[in-house]
Amino acid sequence: MIPVQRLPATKRLVRLCDSRTEKIRELGATSKVARAEWRLAEPAKNEIRTLLEKMAPGVLRCMYCLDSLGTDIDHFEPLSRAPLLTFCWHNHLLACSRCNSNYKREEYPCDEETGQCLLIDPSSDDPADHLELLVAIGEYEGKTRKGEESIRVFGLNREDLVQGRFDAYITSCDVLNSWHRKLRGGDLTGAALSAAALRREPFGDVLRALEKLGRLPYAATALGDELADSLQAWLRAPTAANPIHTVPRPHAKSHDPSPAV
Repeated sequence: MIPVQRLPATKRLVRLCDSRTEKIRELGATSKVARAEWRLAEPAKNEIRTLLEKMAPGVLRCMYCLDSLGTDIDHFEPLSRAPLLTFCWHNHLLACSRCNSNYKREEYPCDEETGQCLLIDPSSDDPADHLELLVAIGEYEGKTRKGEESIRVFGLNREDLVQGRFDAYITSCDVLNSWHRKLRGGDLTGAALSAAALRREPFGDVLRALEKLGRLPYAATALGDELADSLQAWLRAPTAANPIHTVPRPHAKSHDPSPAV
């Protein structure tokens, strides 16, 4: 998981959601009523989906696993628990059907004493505060109870994700070194294309973990001289700190044939 920046709700979305929320309240604020209103609310759902897709990491990736296409609007706090949050903009995230329907489902673990949710919301939490990615093997470790519960509920260490992160680690190392060679050789256009492609890749958490390693004083020992040098150059580049989702999509047109790296 990586942080995603929540965009402000549009005036139209606020109007549509407020209307539906009031209807749910008038009809008794049950989960049955909430589900019925959600099924009928195509204009509101379309508006929510449009904003979530703009927030999504990579190319419309699931905000939980970062692998599959984000196809579902997930209610972070389930309708069964909070019917009046059905149309709350801050309760919506983009998820793949596997994370949403096969893993998270209706789960919403909370601390027994404080009542606080024990799941990472990537739009309000920094997952790195709660999760440690062992990048070379593709597995997550929980740094906090919230991290441990998030690994369990979202299935973050399921076999396909671990393998996918390992493959992304190998690919990312190769692309970073290639990007650095192009940069040193003066091929700025080629370097820019490599950088943009890397940022659009699934498993953006792997790149973020590599960036973290590149900042460590023992980076060369851990990663080898070539990759450590590539990462340090990457971190000095103008877009190094930019969120992955800000990179233009492949279909986007630019007046500048050589975007910054």
